Amino acid sequence: MLYENFALLERIGLDLLFASIFFFIGMAIKDVLQQGNVPVFGRRIVWLVLFLGCAGFVAKGIIQISWESSGLS
Repeated sequence: MLYENFALLERIGLDLLFASIFFFIGMAIKDVLQQGNVPVFGRRIVWLVLFLGCAGFVAKGIIQISWESSGLS
């Protein structure tokens, strides 16, 4: 295989790893919130923070793709 194929496979694998980590973190937080009898306002804040972390990761990926396509990086 060519080096470009290894780099692509590595990039896809890393993205899938991060997606699975976000999924498992979400499942763990859901379980903790249910068992801890957390009020609705607290649950919404926790999910907002988790969503913003995931959105930041997605935004980083989009910015990276746009910079690479324009030749900045």
